[in-house]
Amino acid sequence: MVTWNNLDTLASFKELSEVERVNLVEAMSGENGADRVKNYSVPMAGGFSYNYAAKQVDDKVLAALVKLAEEAQLAEKFEALYNGEVINTGEKRLVLHHMTRGQLGDAVTADGVDKRSFYVEQQERIADFANKVHSGEITNAAGEKFTTVVQIGIGGSDLGPRAMYLALENWAKKNGKFKMEAKFISNVDPDDAAAVLNSTDVAHAIFVLVSKSGTTLETLTNESFVKDALKKAGLDPSKHMIAVTSETSPLAKSDDYLAAFFMDDYIGGRFSSTSAVGGAVLSLAFGPEVFAQFLEGAAAEDQLSANKDVLKNPEMLDALIGVYERNVLGYPATAVLPYSQALSRFPAHLQQLDMESNGKSVNRFGEPVDYPTGPVIFGEPGTNGQHSFYQLLHQGTDIVPLQFVGFKNSQIGTDVVIQDSTSQQKLCANVAAQIVAFACGKSDENRNKNFEGGRPSSIIIGEQVNPQSLGALLAHFENKIMFQGFLWNVNSFDQEGVQLGKVLAKRVLAHETDGALKVFSDLLNI
Repeated sequence: MVTWNNLDTLASFKELSEVERVNLVEAMSGENGADRVKNYSVPMAGGFSYNYAAKQVDDKVLAALVKLAEEAQLAEKFEALYNGEVINTGEKRLVLHHMTRGQLGDAVTADGVDKRSFYVEQQERIADFANKVHSGEITNAAGEKFTTVVQIGIGGSDLGPRAMYLALENWAKKNGKFKMEAKFISNVDPDDAAAVLNSTDVAHAIFVLVSKSGTTLETLTNESFVKDALKKAGLDPSKHMIAVTSETSPLAKSDDYLAAFFMDDYIGGRFSSTSAVGGAVLSLAFGPEVFAQFLEGAAAEDQLSANKDVLKNPEMLDALIGVYERNVLGYPATAVLPYSQALSRFPAHLQQLDMESNGKSVNRFGEPVDYPTGPVIFGEPGTNGQHSFYQLLHQGTDIVPLQFVGFKNSQIGTDVVIQDSTSQQKLCANVAAQIVAFACGKSDENRNKNFEGGRPSSIIIGEQVNPQSLGALLAHFENKIMFQGFLWNVNSFDQEGVQLGKVLAKRVLAHETDGALKVFSDLLNI
């Protein structure tokens, strides 16, 4: 039987807190470091491996982490989740995003339907629609093909799909899979929508409105902005728009859309890239076959996440090390550093995925917790970050654990040799150097040039950013965050923290304000 207990009540957590700390400088220096790099690695799906040699762990710490995973019943909790138990206690809902890419366990029925069948049906409907758009069977009013797809959404309806599109855009162009350019409108700031529309041939654009409830203020505002632009261009908006929404929303059966594809309440926005939310825009941009490969990569990583052997489960191990860093070593943040320009928006997606999931101060039962939970997540692609915030990472007063992602090969497949090495070799040289520099440091009598080292990092190493590897990478982080939520005993699948501001904003717009809210409203000329 699964039991839900706070982290600080677990005997194994007390044991972990008492294990001797690892001196990372010593551990990663000389042959010791070489041995660790070879041995502290776990295979992943999609051609990846998770290497944690430069983390502050050794065999004693790992043994304690295994005990913690077993006492916290991480494997059993994941099994309960994918078999359809109500894991989202805040909203009393199932958590089913894994089922959009495969069936890990039992069949799950909700709302009177088999949920795996429901998700597959939506994927098939989207695939059929995308194929008809690409073939010219579905066209604009003039009988001309659509050339651009524009997604209108915010939060999880934007960050994940946008990051995935950007990750695969160059790969698709190189491999003959690029069907349509995709653009995204998210911010309610009118300059966002205007900038996208001003650079888009709207007569040949199809717009994807994404709103589960059909009532999201920012999204509906931007929809009106787009419809106005279409009308001014002499176009019928209903011939240029599709909806991704719930079956019960006002958008589901509206004549304002060419088609509607469905999601449900069991998939949170930040976990929705493998649902219709990502499926529509990615299938239109690259073709349904590419989206299917993306799902295959995620499903393969989910299978690894279900492994009960902690040391062979990359997501569980990554999660446990992260909790050790947060709750024993006391590190407040984590930097995500992909050494691939294709993943330029991946850290932004992970900011929402992690901080919206585990940025909680009460447990699953609404009781305050007495320990830190989710860390601050930030990042940039390398080597840009090296010339930005790495100064603080190397010599600042806070130690910030680092999560590198690196690839052996570029997406373009061609390169030039400059000063005896290619651009890709230079990129990989930088990430290898940074890992060792952070871990080992460098002594110097000039304190300004002294690097203490002892700054922990892990790296996920892959062959190339492609649909399958991207799916595996996404699933890795989704499942890592899930396991950390289990350890902290928080509900990782609701987001009440985003609601209060929305409520107050509606009061401002209705001019129902007083006190500081009224003064700020007046200052902003509302």
